[in-house]
Amino acid sequence: MIMSTTTAAIVLVLFLLVSNFSVQVVSVVQECGAEDDVGCVDKKKALPLKIIAIASILVTSMIGVCLPLVTRSIPALSPERSLFVIVKAFAAGIILATGFMHVLPDSFDMLSSPCLKDNPWHKFPFTGFVAMLSAIVTLMIDSMATSLYSQNNKSGVVVLPTAESRDQEMAAAADHDHESHFHGHHGHGAGKLINHVEAAGSQLLRYRVIAMVLELGIIVHSIVIGLSLGASNNTCTIKGLVAALCFHQMFEGMGLGGCILQAEYGLLKKAAMAFFFAVTTPFGIALGMALSSTYKENSPRSLITVGLLNASSSGLLIYMALVDLLAADFMGAKLQGSIKLQIKSYAAVLLGAGGMSLMAKWA
Repeated sequence: MIMSTTTAAIVLVLFLLVSNFSVQVVSVVQECGAEDDVGCVDKKKALPLKIIAIASILVTSMIGVCLPLVTRSIPALSPERSLFVIVKAFAAGIILATGFMHVLPDSFDMLSSPCLKDNPWHKFPFTGFVAMLSAIVTLMIDSMATSLYSQNNKSGVVVLPTAESRDQEMAAAADHDHESHFHGHHGHGAGKLINHVEAAGSQLLRYRVIAMVLELGIIVHSIVIGLSLGASNNTCTIKGLVAALCFHQMFEGMGLGGCILQAEYGLLKKAAMAFFFAVTTPFGIALGMALSSTYKENSPRSLITVGLLNASSSGLLIYMALVDLLAADFMGAKLQGSIKLQIKSYAAVLLGAGGMSLMAKWA
């Protein structure tokens, strides 16, 4: 609960800082352009569509993030099984495509808009620069958070390994200790047990850092897309967005839910993280509806604020998908030990990334 509250606070501070920054740098006309298709703009017809969007996205988000958590009792879907790895690879492909095919292009479009002054926005690739900085900052957070968790663990804040891995390691160490006793080496098995437990504990710390940072990136992105949908009165745009966002939130939630499951949090913290993920996009939609009279998608302030947030979110999502999700699994012992499983997982990645890329046609 503390971590989730801290995450929400960080997101709010980031949003306010970028909004304040955009007020300082904007130096063009107050309003620029309007909704693209005037024939589709209807505030009264858009309202029920937005309410449907809030309900449907909330439900699909909750299903997606909770699915890995409630299916743990099913042996085939436990984190130790191959099917879980394949499903996680599919979800990682969704997250990767979200960064490359949705968030990054939106940022390029916004920050290169003719509504913005030529200098500095058209003179420098702010989207690529901010995305690069975001990836570097994510690496810093990833590294430092892991160090802090490790130091706290060494100071006495013990993080136990998962129940399954603990049982497996103890059984393996017990077998080895029996052999060692037979050969007269009584202490060797105990040493192996300590090493196994320490390795499992370190891996668990990494899972917890990954879940925390990934949720931060997803929350930032979810608020931004919800805000844009809520402020829009273009019924043609909203109809396509609702279906695309439901698909997006469900499978992105599956990726996050898998990370939360591997992090072995307590029930309260799992519920808090799932709740924050599920409500951020509906909250963004409601916020956009409340600010629809003052928030204009094509105003310079909105373009700069949302464009910079999208750029930072894309860098974080791309880093997390490639480094903490895909590289960590594909370079791990389980996938490295099976070419067949690697091929299945690569196919899952391509399927997830391809499906999410196709959604870019509508959202």
